[in-house]
Amino acid sequence: MSELSVFTHDFDGERLSGVAAGPPGRATAVLLHGAGNGSKQRLLPLLTEFAGHGCHALAFDFSGHGESTGSLAELSLRRRFEQAVAVLDAHAPADDPLVLVGFSMSGQTVADLVRHYGPRVAAVGLCSPAVYAPEAWEVPLGNGRGRFSEIIRTPDGWRSSPALEALRAYAGRAVLAVPGTDAVIPPAVTEAVQDALTARARYTRFELPEAEHRLGLWFHDHAEDRRGLVAALVSGLDGEQGWAATRAWVAKQLPAGRTVTDTRMLQGGWSSQMRALTLDNGEELVLRTFVKPFFRRHAPGLLSREAAVLGLLAAEEAVPAPALVAVDATAEHCDHPSLLMTGLPGRILVDGEDGHGGVALDRRLDLLAAQLVGIHAVVPPEQPRTYQAWTSPESVRTPAGALWERAVDVIRRDPPPYRGCFLHRDYHPGNVLFTGTGEDVRISGVVDWVETSWGPADLDVAHCSTALALLHGPEHGLAFRDRYERRGGHGLADGRDHLYWRLLDALHYASGAEKLAGPWRGLGRTDLTSEVLGARMEAYVRGLLERYG
Repeated sequence: MSELSVFTHDFDGERLSGVAAGPPGRATAVLLHGAGNGSKQRLLPLLTEFAGHGCHALAFDFSGHGESTGSLAELSLRRRFEQAVAVLDAHAPADDPLVLVGFSMSGQTVADLVRHYGPRVAAVGLCSPAVYAPEAWEVPLGNGRGRFSEIIRTPDGWRSSPALEALRAYAGRAVLAVPGTDAVIPPAVTEAVQDALTARARYTRFELPEAEHRLGLWFHDHAEDRRGLVAALVSGLDGEQGWAATRAWVAKQLPAGRTVTDTRMLQGGWSSQMRALTLDNGEELVLRTFVKPFFRRHAPGLLSREAAVLGLLAAEEAVPAPALVAVDATAEHCDHPSLLMTGLPGRILVDGEDGHGGVALDRRLDLLAAQLVGIHAVVPPEQPRTYQAWTSPESVRTPAGALWERAVDVIRRDPPPYRGCFLHRDYHPGNVLFTGTGEDVRISGVVDWVETSWGPADLDVAHCSTALALLHGPEHGLAFRDRYERRGGHGLADGRDHLYWRLLDALHYASGAEKLAGPWRGLGRTDLTSEVLGARMEAYVRGLLERYG
């Protein structure tokens, strides 16, 4: 076992008690305990495990905890962050890569440190992590009955946490340790943290089915799980960041003599990570990788379907889609299920009413409608799978109120009869590329074909309309059917039958608009707050009921 050395660090009137293990080496690992009666003591076995992997490892007691001075009630999220920075800057070699491990409340602290240290952070481990609303940052923790407690008990207040944005931007190694039973952290928080980490990070979910919330104690007493967690985190220090198999597979798919010279993350995805790979001759490929556990489980069907659709669309001049290069739908050769395709020119445009780069919004929406007409005109030799509804009257979650009850009642029926056609099924501005400016703008690519289906044209119109309502305002979502029909689209249902399809899509996002808007924020639409999205969704649903109900 590595020898432990005790240290103290004076900061802002407090004396913080710490312990270190291992000489400077591969990286510095910093272990941060949770709130309440948390302390560094329970983290000592993890500390020595990191030292055994060649890391310098630190743990300390926040003020008011363990052997540190100060009052727990006077501690705040800001002070926790500042104390962590002070200890780390004083006791970690300045050039060391960092491995940050946080338990419970320190999930927020780790995210704050990720933002502060940027690319120096090589790996993060989040164990039953909490994240908090921005207004909680300066407020003292108090005694459980003060302002801090009031803030953290506000329903869904955590959804605006800056921690989620910091984790979404993080591109290093990430391990999320999840206990089988957690009576402290709501499942929605864990899901949101996972969604953020899987946007860019090289992510692993570390399941502990028998554990409960206090994972510091669990790892203290369970050596095998402790070794597994540390091994997963230090794999982020090997230069390949745990993706060696995927890199080797990609190399085998390239034309003879070609190599990858540059890799960059692409913005706009939610279900998968997208990377642009630039070859030494300037050619560009795109790698889709399913990292989120849900999509990884369904990857064999999703990626096999996309591979088949890309092959079909290669002969469709009216639908600009990537060409398939290779697919590993079951991760037989890759670290994660993956699909490699050609890159397309152009950019995603999700800016607001005034347009960007000389491309007016009205012009873009007309092009979106015309392109959808072209997609629906595809006649495949074999009919794709029948569409799947993404919500139901039994599973939908909406705000309270008569408006929403009336909307849910509309879909409480059998689906209307329809004439089927070829559907993209996830058609919206985030999956369309544009080139040019002004009157010369055109659509240069339609991507993300994993949900391709057979069903009513109404469904694609509905999905794009929902996105436009959230992105640009309810009036644009309400008007998209008219644009579609003016450009040759036909076969849409009328009245309440059409309303059924529109609400079947919209209600799926009544409480989950973040799924669409999260990637848009990454593309610059920081104005799309939860409040803005909620107001737009309500106005859009009301407008649908007035027009078709």
